[in-house]
Amino acid sequence: MKTFATLLAIATAALGAGTALAGSKATVGTASTSLGTVLVTSDGHTLYMLSGATTSKPLCTTSACTSNWPPLWSAAKPTVSGSAKSSLVNWFKRGGRWQVTYDGHPLYTFVGDTKAGQVTGEGIKDGSSTWTAVSPSGSATTAKSSKKSSSSSGGGGW
Repeated sequence: MKTFATLLAIATAALGAGTALAGSKATVGTASTSLGTVLVTSDGHTLYMLSGATTSKPLCTTSACTSNWPPLWSAAKPTVSGSAKSSLVNWFKRGGRWQVTYDGHPLYTFVGDTKAGQVTGEGIKDGSSTWTAVSPSGSATTAKSSKKSSSSSGGGGW
């Protein structure tokens, strides 16, 4: 039984913190972080966008990218909490599932954020694009310092 519990914990972590499970309804909320107020999942994990990505051009499409930057999926129209604006929340069909967007930007979590409120994905370069946390207005946050590309970013796959 102890092995099952360990495997379950590993499987849960592998799904990506804050990523909505199949059949669940996502909530986009807000939280105060070192970057200011940013969008978060229902469990407080920061939501990111990749510069240049849109619903018609979701740049993070390879398994290498999505394993490090799990998309925020929702089985029903997402809800909002905090100062997130319901008028900016939407979703689009991608690969047979529905990915949540905010102001037209596909939303992702980052596997490097292991606790609520962390913003370790902020400013990571991915090719010519950059990962940034999303503000309640729908704009990118301003990174204090840009991080270089790393193997943890996974590549955009474009």
